[in-house]
Amino acid sequence: MSGILDSVNQRTQLVGQNRLELLTFKLNRRQRYGINVFKVKEVLQCPKLTAMPNLHPLVKGIAHIRGQTISVIDMSLATGGRPIENTENCFVIISEFNRSVQGFLVSAVERIINMNWEEILPPPKGAGSSNYLTAVTEIDGELVEILDVEKILDEISPRTTEVSETLREAMLNENPVTRRVLVADDSSVARKQVQRAIESIGCECLLVKDGKEALLKLRQMAEEESIYKQLDLVISDIEMPEMDGYTLTAAIRNDDKLKDLHVILHTSLSGVFNQAMVDRVGANAFIPKFNPDELGAAVKAAMPE
Repeated sequence: MSGILDSVNQRTQLVGQNRLELLTFKLNRRQRYGINVFKVKEVLQCPKLTAMPNLHPLVKGIAHIRGQTISVIDMSLATGGRPIENTENCFVIISEFNRSVQGFLVSAVERIINMNWEEILPPPKGAGSSNYLTAVTEIDGELVEILDVEKILDEISPRTTEVSETLREAMLNENPVTRRVLVADDSSVARKQVQRAIESIGCECLLVKDGKEALLKLRQMAEEESIYKQLDLVISDIEMPEMDGYTLTAAIRNDDKLKDLHVILHTSLSGVFNQAMVDRVGANAFIPKFNPDELGAAVKAAMPE
C-alpha cells in the first residue's frame, strides 16, 4: 500500500481524455466503493485518533498527520452503515475536497483502476434522493459505488450559499434582465448550492446531472434558436458520469452552434487543478468549490454589458 499513490502526479495525462482512475475501498460491508485518485493525497494505516468534545457524530476523531490536524470521518457511519469500531487494521484516505483536507476512515483499501468516464454511470433512478451516490460502475462483475462526498461534508459542516449583499445589488443593478445559466453537476448538494447562489443574483438556472446531459440539452436548444438568445453561461463540474467537464468544454468549442458560449469550470478538484488543461479545452474560467461570492463575481464578469 505504501507505493499505491507514488505516481499520482504522473496521472494528470488522463485529464481531458474523459478518463479517470478510481481507488477502490470497502467499509464495514461487502460493497465496494470508489474515489477519484485526483482527490486523494495519501493513504495510510489508521493513526491514533484523538476524541474531542463537540465533534460531529460522523467524525471518528482528530489525527495529526504531517504537521496538519485532520478530522477523520467514519465513512461507514456517514453512509448509513454501522460505525467502524476497531480502527487498528483500518485505513485513512487523506483527501482534498472543496479547499479543505479531511480523512475518510475505511475498512480496507484495494487497488487503483484506470477507467473511462463513459463507464461511470448515474445512480439507478430508484435509488431515491436520500442515497449517498453520485455514480456507479462495474468492475470484475461487481457493482462499485462512487459516493457523494460533497453531500457528506455538507452534513458535517454546511456551507453558506449566500452571495454578499454588495455583489447581489451590483449584479441586479447592472443586469436588470434575467440571465439564464446552465449548471451541470452530478452532486445534488452542489447543484442546489450553485442554484441558490446564482438565483440570488437574478439568474435563472437550468440544471443537469452530467456532461452528456448538458451537451444534449445545449444541442437541442441550439436547434430551436440561436443558443446565445437562450443562454448566457455554462457552469460545469469536472468530475461527472459519462462525460467530464473537460470533455464537455471541448465539445462545446468544437460545435459551431455552441463554440462561443462562456464556460466556467467549477469543481472540488482544488488540490490538483491543471491550468494548462483548462486552457487547452478552452474554458473561460476555473473556480474551486464552493465560495458563493467568487462564483457570483465570475458570473458577473461573464455577462455582456
